[in-house]
Amino acid sequence: MQITIPKTSTILSTLLRADLTTQWRNRKSLIMVIIVPVIILTSWKPLIDKVGGAFVLSTSITIGLISIGLMGYSNAIARDRDKGIFQRLRVAPVSSWCIMASRLIVQLLTITLLTLLVFVIGYDFDHVKLSISGYVLTFISAIASGAVYLSMGQVIVGRIKNPETVQSTTRLVYLSFIMVGMFGQLGVLGDQIKQIVHYSPYGTVNAILASSMEPSKWTNESTMLLLLTLGYTLVFSFLGIKWFKWK
Repeated sequence: MQITIPKTSTILSTLLRADLTTQWRNRKSLIMVIIVPVIILTSWKPLIDKVGGAFVLSTSITIGLISIGLMGYSNAIARDRDKGIFQRLRVAPVSSWCIMASRLIVQLLTITLLTLLVFVIGYDFDHVKLSISGYVLTFISAIASGAVYLSMGQVIVGRIKNPETVQSTTRLVYLSFIMVGMFGQLGVLGDQIKQIVHYSPYGTVNAILASSMEPSKWTNESTMLLLLTLGYTLVFSFLGIKWFKWK
């Protein structure tokens, strides 16, 4: 009897449809991930004249990327692993990279949706307008920056096996990023914390996004922060893949 193995493209498209369907059925969690950046974007409207529209938009997107990578991706992976979904998929003629690639594509689509939503609300409600190049570069930067938090979520779900512990850990890290990141960047916590935040994943992502929104203000430091962000991604990805267990 001849066994026909589906093409990789067919397998990937099937997995992607299934993951998108799951994401749609869990749209309440998706709304919760996006609602915090929207609240920040609308409530910070009075600060635009003081700190600039690019800063408010970049902060909103940064918080959203943290939500997607930590609250969304890692918890979904932990939940499916605990239910044995990954084990069943690996019994089928499916490559491991196809399984993870499908999950990551869904998250990248969520990042695109978040960035687009921030742009629309920023334009319509906050009256922040960017150039065409600014919109394009910010989309690219959001995808590259989102990889940092996706890889960070991979580290957490790789190191911690219990899904409930993963959920509590991601919440703690998420709140720490928001509180220390936002207040530290504004200088409320002192100059030393401000400097640390600037070179942390939160600060580098925020700075890259802000520079992308105003391409004329892209400097050598922006390039250095971009390279540092890519370095964070490589380190977190290596550790996340090394520690991850399928069951």
